[in-house]
Amino acid sequence: HITPEKFYVEACDDGADDVLAIDRVSTEVTLTVKKDIPPSAVTRPIFGILGTIRLVAGTYLIVITKKKKVGEIFSHVIWKATDFDILSYKKTMLHLTDIQLQDNKVFLSMISHVLSVDGFYFSTTYDLTHTLQRLANTSPEFQEMSLLER
Repeated sequence: HITPEKFYVEACDDGADDVLAIDRVSTEVTLTVKKDIPPSAVTRPIFGILGTIRLVAGTYLIVITKKKKVGEIFSHVIWKATDFDILSYKKTMLHLTDIQLQDNKVFLSMISHVLSVDGFYFSTTYDLTHTLQRLANTSPEFQEMSLLER
């Protein structure tokens, strides 16, 4: 969900009430609940957040807008991110000079090119950041940690 003040990322899991709120001015990230999302927010589906990047015009949020199932590991689905959106935290570009606008446009084009290259994979239930050998040699406490905590 997008408002002029914040991005709200709502989980699609059944029973999930937590919403990630990202302030577009301070860039502060907090947890809130669904009822805090203003009805005026523009809503669109995403499949994940790739991250943020700071360019000439300010900070941008990179989100996954399309995905394709490419396989499974131990019954955990592995997805390939196939399309992305680059969302500006700033509401306007009026603070930039013509040269800064052109530089920002070039940088956005470079990021779009990198994102168009195959190679962005993710799983919401399996740790793709560690090898199977390393995962087999970790402690039970590590195995019980959420993917976010790892």
